[in-house]
Amino acid sequence: MRILLSNDDGVHAEGLASLYLALSEQHNVTVIAPDRNCSGSSNALSLQQPLRIQKMKSGFYAVNGTPSDCVHLGINSFLEEDPELVVSGINHGANLGDDVIYSGTVAAATEGRYMGLPAIAVSLCNYQGGHFDTAAKVVCELIQRMALHPLPADQILNVNVPDLPYEQLQGVQVTRQGRRHRAESMVRGQDPWGREIFWYGKVGQEQDAGPGTDFNAIANGSCSVTPLSVDMTAYQSLDDMQSWIEKP
Repeated sequence: MRILLSNDDGVHAEGLASLYLALSEQHNVTVIAPDRNCSGSSNALSLQQPLRIQKMKSGFYAVNGTPSDCVHLGINSFLEEDPELVVSGINHGANLGDDVIYSGTVAAATEGRYMGLPAIAVSLCNYQGGHFDTAAKVVCELIQRMALHPLPADQILNVNVPDLPYEQLQGVQVTRQGRRHRAESMVRGQDPWGREIFWYGKVGQEQDAGPGTDFNAIANGSCSVTPLSVDMTAYQSLDDMQSWIEKP
């Protein structure tokens, strides 16, 4: 299978290299990734600057853009033949609950789906890294199953893997997104010239983390696989909204 592999941690990230090694044993893999860390970039596109692509000694391609740029460029212009699957990761740190709104890892997969391809985003739930081999093996197994059970055309998979040896995983759970509390206050400081600056603080603690959520699966040592819809229409509200829109 032809796979386009990207990430948001940058072309030099350990998680990207680990996933490439695992996937390339069975598949034809091309890596196109940002030339720097783009965590938190969400679905941003670089509309105010030209994109440049450079081949690295590793054989990976680095782009001076966002994760979404990398996938769009790869599919729309750079690759001679369209990939059959887009994979994004392995992210350094979880993408659970509300995290998916901001995640460049998830955005790269979403861009693949917007371009008409099935896509998987995968994260290891440890910012310092660790058992990337475990997450890579989980992805390889999911790809095998997807060959028999293709994803619906409006969905991607968001996969989170505990930082454990593969043998210690407690299985795989299909989950829904949990939800966090409001983020903690931003950190206020000064730059060397005495000007006021702000840093984002810690993410909020889990608010909705009960059974069935991605948070709960990870807490219990299981992999979380959450199907995400790229169509954000709130269909359950259409009829009700139509009725009050029509009222004078």
